[in-house]
Amino acid sequence: MPERRADLHIHTYFSDSTMSPQNVVREAKKARLSCISITDHDTVDGIPEARAEGLKLEVEVIAGVELSSEYGKKDVHILGYGFELKKSPLALKLNEMQQVRMERMKKMVAKINTLGFPDIRFEDVASRTRSNAVGRLHLAQLLVEKGVVTGIEMAFEKYLGEGEQAYFSKFQQTPAEAIKLIKDSGGAAVLAHPMLTARDEIIPELARAGLDGLEAYYPNCSMEVANFYVRLAAKHGLIITGGSDSHGAGKKNTYIGKGYLPYELVEELKKRIHA
Repeated sequence: MPERRADLHIHTYFSDSTMSPQNVVREAKKARLSCISITDHDTVDGIPEARAEGLKLEVEVIAGVELSSEYGKKDVHILGYGFELKKSPLALKLNEMQQVRMERMKKMVAKINTLGFPDIRFEDVASRTRSNAVGRLHLAQLLVEKGVVTGIEMAFEKYLGEGEQAYFSKFQQTPAEAIKLIKDSGGAAVLAHPMLTARDEIIPELARAGLDGLEAYYPNCSMEVANFYVRLAAKHGLIITGGSDSHGAGKKNTYIGKGYLPYELVEELKKRIHA
Protein backbone atom coordinates (compact mmCIF):
# COMPACT_ATOMS: atom_id res chain seq x y z
CA MET A 1 0.00 0.00 0.00
CA PRO A 2 1.52 3.39 -0.99
CA GLU A 3 2.47 5.81 1.77
CA ARG A 4 -0.21 8.38 2.59
CA ARG A 5 1.20 11.88 2.18
CA ALA A 6 0.04 15.39 3.06
CA ASP A 7 0.84 18.93 1.92
CA LEU A 8 -0.15 21.33 4.69
CA HIS A 9 0.83 24.69 3.16
CA ILE A 10 -1.08 25.65 0.00
CA HIS A 11 -2.51 28.98 -1.18
CA THR A 12 -5.45 29.77 -3.47
CA TYR A 13 -6.63 32.81 -5.40
CA PHE A 14 -8.40 33.95 -2.24
CA SER A 15 -4.97 35.25 -1.23
CA ASP A 16 -1.91 35.36 -3.51
CA SER A 17 -2.06 32.21 -5.60
CA THR A 18 -3.39 31.86 -9.14
CA MET A 19 -5.32 28.65 -8.41
CA SER A 20 -8.92 28.14 -7.37
CA PRO A 21 -9.62 25.93 -4.33
CA GLN A 22 -11.13 23.33 -6.67
CA ASN A 23 -8.01 23.25 -8.84
CA VAL A 24 -5.82 22.95 -5.76
CA VAL A 25 -7.70 19.80 -4.72
CA ARG A 26 -7.54 18.38 -8.24
CA GLU A 27 -3.78 18.96 -8.40
CA ALA A 28 -3.43 17.35 -4.97
CA LYS A 29 -5.27 14.29 -6.25
CA LYS A 30 -2.95 14.11 -9.27
CA ALA A 31 0.02 14.34 -6.92
CA ARG A 32 -1.39 11.37 -4.96
CA LEU A 33 -1.83 13.37 -1.79
CA SER A 34 -4.42 12.09 0.65
CA CYS A 35 -4.55 15.26 2.76
CA ILE A 36 -3.97 18.99 2.24
CA SER A 37 -4.51 22.24 4.08
CA ILE A 38 -5.53 25.52 2.48
CA THR A 39 -3.42 28.15 4.29
CA ASP A 40 -4.25 31.46 2.62
CA HIS A 41 -2.84 34.68 4.06
CA ASP A 42 -5.18 36.16 6.67
CA THR A 43 -8.32 34.64 5.10
CA VAL A 44 -10.26 31.37 5.25
CA ASP A 45 -12.59 32.12 2.33
CA GLY A 46 -11.24 29.31 0.15
CA ILE A 47 -11.74 26.48 2.62
CA PRO A 48 -15.45 25.65 2.02
CA GLU A 49 -14.94 25.28 -1.75
CA ALA A 50 -11.85 23.14 -1.21
CA ARG A 51 -13.66 20.89 1.24
CA ALA A 52 -16.57 20.40 -1.16
CA GLU A 53 -14.16 19.33 -3.91
CA GLY A 54 -12.23 17.21 -1.45
CA LEU A 55 -15.36 15.22 -0.63
CA LYS A 56 -15.82 14.45 -4.32
CA LEU A 57 -12.22 13.37 -4.88
CA GLU A 58 -11.56 11.79 -1.49
CA VAL A 59 -8.88 14.31 -0.51
CA GLU A 60 -9.00 15.37 3.14
CA VAL A 61 -8.94 19.16 3.58
CA ILE A 62 -7.86 20.55 6.96
CA ALA A 63 -8.82 24.13 7.78
CA GLY A 64 -5.74 26.34 7.73
CA VAL A 65 -4.55 29.93 7.62
CA GLU A 66 -1.22 31.78 7.48
CA LEU A 67 -1.24 34.72 9.87
CA SER A 68 1.03 37.74 9.60
CA SER A 69 2.92 38.89 12.68
CA GLU A 70 6.02 40.89 13.46
CA TYR A 71 8.93 40.40 15.87
CA GLY A 72 11.54 43.15 16.06
CA LYS A 73 10.50 44.52 12.64
CA LYS A 74 10.88 41.04 11.13
CA ASP A 75 7.93 39.30 9.44
CA VAL A 76 7.05 36.06 11.22
CA HIS A 77 4.28 33.89 9.78
CA ILE A 78 2.24 31.57 11.98
CA LEU A 79 0.22 28.73 10.43
CA GLY A 80 -3.03 27.78 12.12
CA TYR A 81 -4.75 24.40 11.68
CA GLY A 82 -8.09 22.88 12.64
CA PHE A 83 -9.60 25.99 14.25
CA GLU A 84 -13.30 26.83 14.38
CA LEU A 85 -14.22 28.59 11.13
CA LYS A 86 -17.25 30.58 12.33
CA LYS A 87 -17.73 33.01 15.23
CA SER A 88 -14.32 32.20 16.73
CA PRO A 89 -11.88 34.90 17.90
CA LEU A 90 -9.80 34.14 14.79
CA ALA A 91 -12.75 34.45 12.40
CA LEU A 92 -13.64 37.85 13.85
CA LYS A 93 -10.05 39.14 13.77
CA LEU A 94 -9.48 38.11 10.13
CA ASN A 95 -11.88 40.82 8.93
CA GLU A 96 -9.77 43.44 10.70
CA MET A 97 -6.56 41.97 9.27
CA GLN A 98 -7.90 42.13 5.73
CA GLN A 99 -8.89 45.78 6.11
CA VAL A 100 -5.37 46.56 7.31
CA ARG A 101 -4.01 44.72 4.27
CA MET A 102 -6.13 46.89 1.97
CA GLU A 103 -4.97 50.11 3.62
CA ARG A 104 -1.36 48.94 3.50
CA MET A 105 -1.61 48.24 -0.22
CA LYS A 106 -3.03 51.70 -0.87
CA LYS A 107 0.04 53.17 0.85
CA MET A 108 2.39 50.97 -1.17
CA VAL A 109 0.76 51.93 -4.46
CA ALA A 110 0.84 55.62 -3.53
CA LYS A 111 4.56 55.31 -2.79
CA ILE A 112 5.20 53.55 -6.10
CA ASN A 113 3.37 56.40 -7.84
CA THR A 114 5.67 58.97 -6.22
CA LEU A 115 8.67 57.04 -7.55
CA GLY A 116 7.60 57.82 -11.11
CA PHE A 117 5.08 55.10 -11.95
CA PRO A 118 1.64 56.81 -11.83
CA ASP A 119 -0.12 54.13 -13.91
CA ILE A 120 0.06 51.61 -11.05
CA ARG A 121 -3.46 51.62 -9.58
CA PHE A 122 -4.74 50.10 -6.36
CA GLU A 123 -7.84 48.74 -8.15
CA ASP A 124 -5.64 46.75 -10.55
CA VAL A 125 -3.76 45.20 -7.63
CA ALA A 126 -6.90 44.39 -5.59
CA SER A 127 -8.58 42.71 -8.57
CA ARG A 128 -5.97 39.94 -8.45
CA THR A 129 -7.49 38.26 -5.40
CA ARG A 130 -11.00 36.93 -4.72
CA SER A 131 -10.95 38.33 -1.17
CA ASN A 132 -9.58 41.37 0.65
CA ALA A 133 -6.33 39.55 1.44
CA VAL A 134 -4.34 41.59 -1.06
CA GLY A 135 -0.58 41.18 -0.78
CA ARG A 136 2.82 42.21 -2.05
CA LEU A 137 2.96 39.42 -4.63
CA HIS A 138 -0.08 40.92 -6.36
CA LEU A 139 1.66 44.28 -6.62
CA ALA A 140 4.89 42.64 -7.74
CA GLN A 141 3.06 40.86 -10.57
CA LEU A 142 1.57 44.15 -11.74
CA LEU A 143 4.98 45.86 -11.62
CA VAL A 144 6.34 43.13 -13.89
CA GLU A 145 3.45 43.45 -16.33
CA LYS A 146 3.86 47.24 -16.47
CA GLY A 147 7.58 46.94 -17.15
CA VAL A 148 8.63 48.65 -13.94
CA VAL A 149 10.79 45.62 -13.09
CA THR A 150 11.88 42.56 -15.06
CA GLY A 151 10.84 39.96 -12.49
CA ILE A 152 9.14 39.23 -9.16
CA GLU A 153 12.44 38.98 -7.29
CA MET A 154 13.53 42.39 -8.58
CA ALA A 155 10.23 43.91 -7.42
CA PHE A 156 10.92 42.74 -3.87
CA GLU A 157 14.62 43.58 -3.92
CA LYS A 158 14.06 47.11 -5.20
CA TYR A 159 10.65 48.17 -3.86
CA LEU A 160 8.60 45.69 -1.80
CA GLY A 161 11.00 43.80 0.46
CA GLU A 162 11.37 44.62 4.15
CA GLY A 163 13.00 48.03 4.47
CA GLU A 164 12.78 48.86 0.76
CA GLN A 165 11.32 52.03 -0.79
CA ALA A 166 7.65 51.01 -0.95
CA TYR A 167 7.50 48.66 2.03
CA PHE A 168 4.92 49.17 4.79
CA SER A 169 4.20 46.86 7.73
CA LYS A 170 1.12 44.66 7.85
CA PHE A 171 -1.28 44.03 10.73
CA GLN A 172 0.51 44.83 13.97
CA GLN A 173 0.51 41.73 16.16
CA THR A 174 3.27 39.70 17.75
CA PRO A 175 3.81 35.99 17.01
CA ALA A 176 2.62 35.23 20.55
CA GLU A 177 -0.63 37.10 19.87
CA ALA A 178 -1.14 35.18 16.62
CA ILE A 179 -0.55 31.91 18.46
CA LYS A 180 -3.06 32.83 21.16
CA LEU A 181 -5.64 33.76 18.52
CA ILE A 182 -5.31 30.33 16.91
CA LYS A 183 -5.33 28.45 20.21
CA ASP A 184 -8.32 30.39 21.54
CA SER A 185 -10.17 29.30 18.39
CA GLY A 186 -9.46 25.62 19.02
CA GLY A 187 -6.59 25.25 16.56
CA ALA A 188 -2.92 24.29 16.55
CA ALA A 189 -0.21 26.89 15.81
CA VAL A 190 2.93 26.19 13.75
CA LEU A 191 5.86 28.45 12.86
CA ALA A 192 5.93 28.71 9.06
CA HIS A 193 9.20 28.13 7.14
CA PRO A 194 11.58 28.83 10.04
CA MET A 195 14.55 28.39 7.71
CA LEU A 196 13.39 31.48 5.78
CA THR A 197 12.36 33.51 8.82
CA ALA A 198 15.83 32.86 10.28
CA ARG A 199 14.95 33.84 13.84
CA ASP A 200 15.53 30.53 15.60
CA GLU A 201 16.32 32.34 18.85
CA ILE A 202 12.62 33.13 19.34
CA ILE A 203 11.47 29.51 19.10
CA PRO A 204 11.85 28.73 22.84
CA GLU A 205 9.84 31.86 23.66
CA LEU A 206 7.12 30.91 21.17
CA ALA A 207 7.02 27.36 22.57
CA ARG A 208 6.34 28.81 26.00
CA ALA A 209 3.60 30.96 24.43
CA GLY A 210 1.82 27.83 23.16
CA LEU A 211 3.40 27.14 19.76
CA ASP A 212 2.60 23.58 18.71
CA GLY A 213 5.03 22.92 15.88
CA LEU A 214 7.66 23.85 13.30
CA GLU A 215 7.31 23.58 9.53
CA ALA A 216 10.46 21.51 9.05
CA TYR A 217 9.72 20.13 5.57
CA TYR A 218 9.77 22.90 2.99
CA PRO A 219 10.53 22.90 -0.77
CA ASN A 220 14.04 23.64 -2.04
CA CYS A 221 15.56 23.08 1.40
CA SER A 222 18.03 20.27 2.00
CA MET A 223 17.37 17.30 4.27
CA GLU A 224 20.18 18.63 6.45
CA VAL A 225 18.15 21.78 7.07
CA ALA A 226 14.93 19.81 7.59
CA ASN A 227 16.62 17.48 10.07
CA PHE A 228 17.97 20.47 11.99
CA TYR A 229 14.40 21.69 12.57
CA VAL A 230 13.18 18.19 13.35
CA ARG A 231 15.77 18.05 16.15
CA LEU A 232 14.92 21.57 17.29
CA ALA A 233 11.22 20.65 17.43
CA ALA A 234 11.99 17.59 19.53
CA LYS A 235 14.11 19.69 21.89
CA HIS A 236 11.17 22.01 22.61
CA GLY A 237 8.38 19.41 22.62
CA LEU A 238 6.96 20.56 19.27
CA ILE A 239 5.45 18.57 16.42
CA ILE A 240 6.71 18.94 12.82
CA THR A 241 4.73 19.75 9.71
CA GLY A 242 5.55 20.51 6.10
CA GLY A 243 4.17 21.69 2.81
CA SER A 244 4.90 23.10 -0.61
CA ASP A 245 3.87 26.74 -0.01
CA SER A 246 2.39 26.50 -3.50
CA HIS A 247 1.11 29.73 -5.05
CA GLY A 248 0.20 28.31 -8.46
CA ALA A 249 1.91 30.29 -11.20
CA GLY A 250 2.74 33.01 -8.65
CA LYS A 251 5.82 31.10 -7.47
CA LYS A 252 7.43 28.93 -10.11
CA ASN A 253 10.00 27.26 -7.85
CA THR A 254 7.42 25.09 -6.12
CA TYR A 255 4.20 23.20 -6.78
CA ILE A 256 1.58 21.19 -4.88
CA GLY A 257 3.23 18.13 -3.39
CA LYS A 258 6.80 19.37 -3.73
CA GLY A 259 6.89 19.76 0.03
CA TYR A 260 5.05 17.05 1.95
CA LEU A 261 5.05 14.86 5.04
CA PRO A 262 3.86 11.36 5.91
CA TYR A 263 0.30 11.14 7.17
CA GLU A 264 1.48 9.92 10.59
CA LEU A 265 2.61 13.48 11.25
CA VAL A 266 -0.88 14.76 10.38
CA GLU A 267 -2.18 12.48 13.10
CA GLU A 268 0.27 14.08 15.54
CA LEU A 269 -1.00 17.50 14.46
CA LYS A 270 -4.59 16.44 15.07
CA LYS A 271 -3.74 15.61 18.68
CA ARG A 272 -2.93 19.30 19.16
CA ILE A 273 -6.22 20.50 17.66
CA HIS A 274 -9.12 21.19 20.02
CA ALA A 275 -11.85 22.64 17.77
